[in-house]
Amino acid sequence: MQALATPLRIALVLVFLAIAAIGYLSAAQAQSVNPTKNAVSEQQLLQQFKTIRGLGSIPDTKSYTLEQPAGRDWRHFHEVTLRWISGIAILGMLTLLIIFYLWRGMVRIESGGSGRTIVRFNAVERFVHGMTAVCFIILALSGLNITLGRPLLLPLMKPESFTALSEWAKYAHNYLSFPFTVGVVLIFLMWLGGNIPTRVDIDWLKRGGGMVARDYPPAYRFNAGQKLVYWIVVLGGGAAAMSGYALIFPFYGTTIETMQQAEMVHGIVAMLFIAVMLAHIYIGTIGMEGAFEAMGSGAVDLNWAKEHHSLWLEEEGVLGRTDPSQPRPTVAPGG
Repeated sequence: MQALATPLRIALVLVFLAIAAIGYLSAAQAQSVNPTKNAVSEQQLLQQFKTIRGLGSIPDTKSYTLEQPAGRDWRHFHEVTLRWISGIAILGMLTLLIIFYLWRGMVRIESGGSGRTIVRFNAVERFVHGMTAVCFIILALSGLNITLGRPLLLPLMKPESFTALSEWAKYAHNYLSFPFTVGVVLIFLMWLGGNIPTRVDIDWLKRGGGMVARDYPPAYRFNAGQKLVYWIVVLGGGAAAMSGYALIFPFYGTTIETMQQAEMVHGIVAMLFIAVMLAHIYIGTIGMEGAFEAMGSGAVDLNWAKEHHSLWLEEEGVLGRTDPSQPRPTVAPGG
């Protein structure tokens, strides 16, 4: 029995070592990649190959990625897609306005000037409108330079001049965004009550607002067209501001991907916004007689107001007192 003890001990040790080896191999196999379960797809490999990543020693590890597929998509949008959108929207609107002006001409005051005026916008309203308008024009021009400056202006200028122009335009674009945003908020608060859609607006739209035929439908202080512009300014200006601030203040709750998406939203909204404002500027200047004075001096001719905003005059007590307790407005002589 003693002779069998030593071989038995050796056999037990070998069995123990075999069991341990099997357990170790099983654990190692469990940690290895399963080619049928955990393997990456072909598309993932192709996407990874498109990413150019370097090495660095700073804590900002995202800066190690020099190029990525999403960046190529954004570059194509900025250099191709957005330019097509801007060209179609802006040039298309300008073409329509020119055709309309050649066909219709300036919308005149049918009954002529009355020699009397009525205050339409006070000094505060005109200041807010003017501030927002000036900021918008500079923002639009500087934004167009960012999108179209390289292919359109650079061939016509010295590179140093174009660089200086673009640098100052970028400063103006960033800093003037703040008073523009303030103006949009104030416009929203000042004129919200008069820009709620009503049934009168439906009739105004059906009759073309007097722009197509010489048929001027009644309207309150703001007609359906002006209400549409109001909401485009409020919603479009708000979207442009929020997406723009995501770019001015990078990585404050955003990533490279979300900032690229914000730039796409910002570019599309801005181009459509510019196109609509071109029509708004047209109506307020050469498109309609007597309209510019509303924001210029604040007072409009009484006959102009009768033709385009008769219900507003009724509310003000000029064409009929709707509320006898309210004092009559001041109607001043002079056109």
